[in-house]
Amino acid sequence: MKLVVQRVKESSVTIDGKIHGQIDKGLMVLVGFCEGDNEVIVDKMVEKMIHLRIFEDAAGKMNLSLNDVHGAILSISQFTLYADCRKGRRPSFIDAAKPEVAIPLYNYFNQKIADSGIHVETGIFGADMKVSLLNDGPVTIILDSQDICK
Repeated sequence: MKLVVQRVKESSVTIDGKIHGQIDKGLMVLVGFCEGDNEVIVDKMVEKMIHLRIFEDAAGKMNLSLNDVHGAILSISQFTLYADCRKGRRPSFIDAAKPEVAIPLYNYFNQKIADSGIHVETGIFGADMKVSLLNDGPVTIILDSQDICK
């Protein structure tokens, strides 16, 4: 599982010309799954993500978590996080989880966030989405379950 976590002042996702999800201060998260991912991995990744201290305190130090600033999450499914570009010029996505694995994990991921008391908005898995964000900082962090769930 890979997450690209971006601290945002605002973010939205538009599908078929209509805003489907929208947040103010919080995190816009691109979420990718690979074969072998499971709910245990999702649990660890959600826990890590929501407790990252990447929001500034009164002294301007990154010392506060999403909970501390009462932020929200815009969650966007993104199988292309598993693009393999080592050979040729056209990426291979063979490592990305198939929809029958990824869709339930994506739904579980979003439910775990909501269960933690954080407001979560989503895109639609597999849809053609237009994502807009105002990156705050900019702060962008990549979380990879290969590193976090060892």
